Amino acid sequence: MSALAQAPGLTRSAGVEHAAPPRRTPRPARSWAWLGLLPFGLYLVFFLALPTVLAVASGIIVDGRLQLGNLAALGDPVIVKTFWNSVWLSLLTAVVGAVVGAVVCYAMLGLPQTGIVRTVVDAAAGVLAQFGGVMLAFAFIATIGVHGVVTGWLATSFGINIFADGAWIYDLPGLIGPYLYFQVPLMVITFNPAVTALKPAWAEANLTLGGTRMSFWTHIGLPVLAPSFLASLLLLFANAFSSYATAAALASQGSQIVTLQIRNALTSETLLGRQNLAGVLALGMVVVVGLVMWAYSAVQRKAAQWQR
Repeated sequence: MSALAQAPGLTRSAGVEHAAPPRRTPRPARSWAWLGLLPFGLYLVFFLALPTVLAVASGIIVDGRLQLGNLAALGDPVIVKTFWNSVWLSLLTAVVGAVVGAVVCYAMLGLPQTGIVRTVVDAAAGVLAQFGGVMLAFAFIATIGVHGVVTGWLATSFGINIFADGAWIYDLPGLIGPYLYFQVPLMVITFNPAVTALKPAWAEANLTLGGTRMSFWTHIGLPVLAPSFLASLLLLFANAFSSYATAAALASQGSQIVTLQIRNALTSETLLGRQNLAGVLALGMVVVVGLVMWAYSAVQRKAAQWQR
């Protein structure tokens, strides 16, 4: 028999080679699993994408026409200073919150995951990370405000007047404490999974090869955790940069940061002829937060390979 006759997919009939009919592969069944994401997708469209588009469009579209000249407002010295205040406040609270939160995660490293301490810390971090707005502002005013409990105790017991140079709690420095209040627990929530993912086998291999605890952290632990730490730091920065409710309740006078400047542009009666300023400021915030979240996504993809 010839090699042609022996080839798969061919049949011989009356001395003529015929190709066998191709086999039909079964069509995969249609999956409807994507319907489970439909409510979340609608939520993103109506409460995130659509408001963002409308806010940005209100700054560069006037009477149905594109007005890029409105972007010149971003170069105003007052607006530039406002953005700078938001940047340094967000960066300061993000760095301090990230370091303190990382120390908390390290302190819990040797504790059992189902123990009482880990359970309490995880629960407290989940609650405190969402505690903000008017409630948080009132808590700080009642505690370290001009007539707060701690303020009065320091004055009567030690003769210390923390407001000798002015009521700084209602100014930009007064936002540092409230921001750290929710930045630290947010760091614990986001960074703790990376710390928990460190494999004990890596430490054992380091000891077997003659390493020390310090060499483990310098050559294994810190390099592995660095992408996750940087990703969490970027997330904390974006969280502080876009925060509004706490600042609006505590620093009710003035527009020291961008979110308060947007509020002022929307409610003030002295900005006639600059009705689109709020939209321009929103566009600037979208650009900054977009760049930060793009960097966060890139770093998070790098960190994910160590958490599989």
